[in-house]
Amino acid sequence: MQYPQRFSDLPEYAFPRLRALLDPVSPGGEPLPMSIGEPMHPLPPMLDEVLAQNTAGFAKYPPNEGVPALRNAICDWVSRRYQVELDADRHILPLNGTREGLFAACIALVPETKNGARPVVLLPNPFYQCYAVSAMTAGAQPVYVPATADNGFLPDFAAVPRDLLERTAAVYMCSPANPQGAVADESYWNDLLNLAEEHDFRIFADECYSEIYRDAPPVGALSVARDHDPERVMAFHSLSKRSNLPGLRSGFCAGGPRTIAAMKQLRSYAGAPLPIPAQMAAAAVWADEAHVRANRALYAEKFDLADRTLADMPGYTSPQAGFFLWIAVRDDEEMTVRLWREDGVKVLPGSYLSRDTDPRLGGGNPGAGYIRVALVAPKQDVARGLQAIRVQIESERGAAT
Repeated sequence: MQYPQRFSDLPEYAFPRLRALLDPVSPGGEPLPMSIGEPMHPLPPMLDEVLAQNTAGFAKYPPNEGVPALRNAICDWVSRRYQVELDADRHILPLNGTREGLFAACIALVPETKNGARPVVLLPNPFYQCYAVSAMTAGAQPVYVPATADNGFLPDFAAVPRDLLERTAAVYMCSPANPQGAVADESYWNDLLNLAEEHDFRIFADECYSEIYRDAPPVGALSVARDHDPERVMAFHSLSKRSNLPGLRSGFCAGGPRTIAAMKQLRSYAGAPLPIPAQMAAAAVWADEAHVRANRALYAEKFDLADRTLADMPGYTSPQAGFFLWIAVRDDEEMTVRLWREDGVKVLPGSYLSRDTDPRLGGGNPGAGYIRVALVAPKQDVARGLQAIRVQIESERGAAT
């Protein structure tokens, strides 16, 4: 297996780059973080009680495969949400945050060669940074497939050159998309599944934002995959966004029995199972939907606020789901510095979430000229941030003309 020879071979992570960009600059107002997707809404009401009832579990090593109560609660949630029946022992693996599973996926499941050559892993571009690092750690070649306004911010994997598709071992697909908020519908998933069967690759479906939506619940990869090989798709979900619990580090992956067995085997050597009290708390949280509806309503108010503030601005796209805005600007780094220097508003340059695309797929960095704005702060703070963004974009466009 080929590993990156130096740490510098890995993609530079977005947030150290952001710190390096803004640390020399003093904020021009009360600092307002809108750069990172760290939820700030209320915690689920049952959390404290369940944790307190299970503190004795800290005296025990947590089981590698997760406690039965958590696995059963996850199966029940999947059944309610996607009308898919899973076996808690064979189809589910609780994770220490979905990043653990998203990173482990390539290591556990991507072969050393595909059709006699170095395997390829396809990624949406922009993308969650650990996808690329997972591919590189497994010795695969990451190929960045642009998700742009021209394709509705959903990557066209069928447009990948055939020589790369023949070497493709896995595809990461994020829906609802981070950062653009686009949602893959049933037709999109079916097309991707058919492409996967034609070229024999797996789909790693990152659905961590699935419960933050505006109108209809996003279609899930597992529900569309019912008529396909059960080993073809592995879906990833999390309590971080759904339940405002990024610090609980609770997520799961679901897939076919052989897929989950491979993930469990790697987990037994390199994983870090969640402490038992945290697993019991997670089980209670997966079983409750009232706090999820309340959470979604708070985001809906902020989406409506964003539409009222920015809808007439060129470059603004109202997202379907997730909690980010993906706003076109003339220069993403320059706009990020300006918002921080003049307003204390911290956003993330879109180019930091993307990489240059293969020339055969259009070339260029599809995140350049965008900023990502997280709507996680209280509504009154979001209102201040959105107004500052509007003023600065108007100023930028005025200066350009």
